[in-house]
Amino acid sequence: MRKALLVIDMQNVCVGEEHANFFQYDNQSLIESVNQAIRENSDNTIIYIKNIMKKNLINYFAPFQAYAGSKEVEFINELEIKSDFVFEKYVADSFSNPKLHEFLLSRQIDTIEVIGVDGGGCVAMTAIHAIKNGYRVIVNEKAIGTTPGLKRKKLKYDKKLKKLGAEFIY
Repeated sequence: MRKALLVIDMQNVCVGEEHANFFQYDNQSLIESVNQAIRENSDNTIIYIKNIMKKNLINYFAPFQAYAGSKEVEFINELEIKSDFVFEKYVADSFSNPKLHEFLLSRQIDTIEVIGVDGGGCVAMTAIHAIKNGYRVIVNEKAIGTTPGLKRKKLKYDKKLKKLGAEFIY
C-alpha cells in the first residue's frame, strides 16, 4: 500500500485568526488534530490542497473571498508543513486539478487519507472523486472540520462515501 495524506484547505480564510464568518469550527482543536494526522503520516506522501477563488461576478457575492495572492488563501501559520507538494483548486473537488491525479500516479499511490475542511464540502467531494479515480479512501473524522451550515450535506456525503467503500476513522 502506498498512501498519501491530503490536507485540504487549511487556509487563513477557513481557520485562520481572521477567518470568514461562514466558517465555524473549533479552530484550535481542529488545527491540533490536523497536525497530529500529519505527524502520524510522516512516512507517507503529504500533499497540501489550496482553494483559490476566481475573480468573477458570482464569487464577488460569495460569503467569503480568497483570491490568488491574498493572505486569505495562504496556509495558516500553525499548520505543520512537511512537504512542498501543494496543489491548487478552484472548485470543491481537489481532483478537478488534473496535476494531482498525475502526481499520485507517478508515485504509485493507491490509498488516500483526507483531512481538513470542510466535511460537508471540499473534503467530501475530494474523497468521492478519489474513489471514482480508483483510489482506496480513508476519511479521518478526527481531523475534519464541518461548519454547522454544512452538517446535513456532510451526512448525505458520508452515506454516499460508505456506499462507495470509503473507510472511516473516528
